[in-house]
Amino acid sequence: MSEPLSESVFTYGAPQLKFGPGASDEIGYDLSQLGVARVLVLTDPGVAATGHPQRVAEQMSHFGIEAAVFDAVHVEPTDASLEQAIAHARETGPWDAYVAVGGGSAIDTAKAVNLLTSNGGELMDYVNPPVGGGKAPTSPLRPLVAVPTTTGTGAESTTVCVLDVLEQQVKTGISHPRLRPTLAVVDPALTLSQPAGVTAASGMDILCHALESYTARDFAAYPRKRPEQRVPYCGANPISDMWSERAMGLLATSFRRAVHHGDDADARHEMALAATFAGLGFGNAGVHVPHANAYPIAGRVRDFRPEGYDADHAMVPHGIAVSLTAPEAFRWTFEASPGRHLRAASLLDPDHEHGEGPGTLPAVLTDLMRDIGIPSGLAAVGYGDGDVDDLVEGTMKQQRLLATAPREASADAAAGILRRSMELW
Repeated sequence: MSEPLSESVFTYGAPQLKFGPGASDEIGYDLSQLGVARVLVLTDPGVAATGHPQRVAEQMSHFGIEAAVFDAVHVEPTDASLEQAIAHARETGPWDAYVAVGGGSAIDTAKAVNLLTSNGGELMDYVNPPVGGGKAPTSPLRPLVAVPTTTGTGAESTTVCVLDVLEQQVKTGISHPRLRPTLAVVDPALTLSQPAGVTAASGMDILCHALESYTARDFAAYPRKRPEQRVPYCGANPISDMWSERAMGLLATSFRRAVHHGDDADARHEMALAATFAGLGFGNAGVHVPHANAYPIAGRVRDFRPEGYDADHAMVPHGIAVSLTAPEAFRWTFEASPGRHLRAASLLDPDHEHGEGPGTLPAVLTDLMRDIGIPSGLAAVGYGDGDVDDLVEGTMKQQRLLATAPREASADAAAGILRRSMELW
């Protein structure tokens, strides 16, 4: 019996992109070119307080477009909050297009609203298995313009909507190419008011996007797929590598400045570019162990309240949840591609000489995390050794992400990473 053929094809997809200060002033014109008449703008209360969503909506009237603002997006969306937004859109629609102004929460909520108002069924029908039904949309979605006001999530570039399923206490997602926004409008000026704590957390999300896609299983290491089997996350490839490396180079010069000097327009501009580049990379290569661990870390939170977030509930922001196991995850993945891990360390900290072992990249990460005020490990956000089994259970539900890991991510491996992440320094 012959050996199965290895993969020789990788895929690449991205939204249209408009980048630069003032880009958000042109959304009315951009939508007018799509021939839309009614637009729903989605945002959360904190971003609504800045006035940006209302300004975006008001400029559409100059092009004969009727726009309304839904400002009740839940920070860190849940199945309940998404269903509330979907119900609102269905009751007030039909809408010709959607605009999301905010962080990943607003963009992911808009993706879910777009999916469920363009296709039938219930939300859980589309959630990734084994949590949900994994149904694929059968009808095209409406145009979606994503306008990030935080630098980090990459949601404006990706085909994924992330949510907490409350009953199961797990964070999971919906993934399909049709969820990718039509247009990403990245205006660095919108991020100047981002608090330091949010900048630090969302910046760690950028960093993990770049690192995880750069160290992901190579696309050619998979068995050959048929055309209908291809998925957006195809593994590390030459194009995603290019975006990831460039993102890490920008983070090296701008991340600490953006956290400690939020009014530094150049740092904000570089962070917005890094977020965009990392999104273009991981939106095709994929992410792996730190993100898989992050879902249960965020989903099982008890009473942690992060600095800089205007939320009335306990939460571990996604960027913090991802970062807390990243040092130990990359210590574990080192043996799969030592050269890539050492190259990443040199890109992130080019001014220092580094060792050649598995602790090199973790040391660079923990130095950065200390400098920008990230919690010092899982214990600092309320977890202990007695929580490891529950966290592992949640991690192992993220098979879509773990399939991209460069080593086989068993439950035992996940448990070891989580235990070693309780206190990072």
